[in-house]
Amino acid sequence: MSETSHQTPVPSRRKRADARRNHERLLAEADTVLREQGTEASLEQIARQAGVAIGTLYAHFPNRLALLVALLRDKQDAVFALGDELLAAPAVPPAEALARWMRTVAEHAATYSGLADQLLGSLDDETSELHAACKRMSAAGETLVERARAAGAIRPDATADDVFALISAAAWLRGQLPDAAHADHLMSFIFDGLRP
Repeated sequence: MSETSHQTPVPSRRKRADARRNHERLLAEADTVLREQGTEASLEQIARQAGVAIGTLYAHFPNRLALLVALLRDKQDAVFALGDELLAAPAVPPAEALARWMRTVAEHAATYSGLADQLLGSLDDETSELHAACKRMSAAGETLVERARAAGAIRPDATADDVFALISAAAWLRGQLPDAAHADHLMSFIFDGLRP
């Protein structure tokens, strides 16, 4: 009696290369479409512009939030790095640290129209793919707000929730204004309103 060998088929390099190209094309097209139309843009349009079927998009990104997480990964890492740097740098005055962090988070949240709402909504939704990132940003922000309040750099009645609401408003403003310089100028007014 002869034994039959069962070999598992090995995926071809071509398929892996095609999948990698599809992944990169989907991210590039998603970035373009979301910058133009915001976070509620049509996933079908993204797939069409990438030259793939909608099933291919879902094979790479099971839902809209998974796609957003992939698009935002590098930007979120930069926000996390700044938060870690500011928290570990006691020489940076608390007011300056908070202002830098607020500007960076507002700029991040303004990447796509509607993103600030997605981030705020994910803060309390443990099932969201954005939840862990939002919690990490929130923790850094709360500590920076506490330090600024303890140093007398912001009003004693200013809370982290107030600051997050202001950041969300600043992110929305960034999406409405023609240039980032004007948005930064208005952000200085927002921060001035926090001062005692």
